[in-house]
Amino acid sequence: MSEPLTLLIHGAYGRMGQALLRLLAEDPRFAAPLAVSRRKPVERVSNGVAYFAASELPSVPEFDVLVDFSLPEGFDAVLALARARGKPLVSGTTGLGEAQQVALQEAATRIPVLWASNFSIGVALLRQLVQQAAAALPGWDCDIIEMHHVHKKDAPSGTALTLGEAAQMGGATPHYAAIRAGDIVGEHLVQFGGAGERIELVHRATNRDIFARGALHAAAWLAGKPAGIYQLSDLLANR
Repeated sequence: MSEPLTLLIHGAYGRMGQALLRLLAEDPRFAAPLAVSRRKPVERVSNGVAYFAASELPSVPEFDVLVDFSLPEGFDAVLALARARGKPLVSGTTGLGEAQQVALQEAATRIPVLWASNFSIGVALLRQLVQQAAAALPGWDCDIIEMHHVHKKDAPSGTALTLGEAAQMGGATPHYAAIRAGDIVGEHLVQFGGAGERIELVHRATNRDIFARGALHAAAWLAGKPAGIYQLSDLLANR
């Protein structure tokens, strides 16, 4: 068995960050991680995890893979660190600007990068199914309805837009609707409507841990890969 990987978790105090720290503590693939957040840490080390403020990012100790679930405002520094250290980057930060997306593509010429709007393995499969359905149903209407908790800021969600891109690749023109209610973790419905019939492809997340598990699988898989852009669907053939 290879040596356990050291992950740097950026966005450690967020929902995903907390789930990642909790799950990797029980995963033998990983050593004690480094954790970075915008907030100044109360303790430098807690339960074996070393904590750092975002302002300390350039000077954090060595790590094997950088895992980023934060906000667009902090993404530039994260990408710069991954490039400077020559380390793989796994990111689920949504709402990136056009310049940030271009920078991500350029960084992939130097380091392995896996960005996804949703780290559910089920959603990765759904994306493939949506493209196949769109290609098989020319002329059908395509509607994407997504539901999330009331605190989610972006709408349509990054996942909905990713599914829309898959539909476009299959030749469909997607239309979007967003619902924000209660504490919904995440639901995505892609509907194809024709004369007298319709097809619905649905994914429902009931636990945020599915996203954290997917991100940890991605981090373990990406370590040691050559520079390039990778997708979560690349993991499907290796499960």
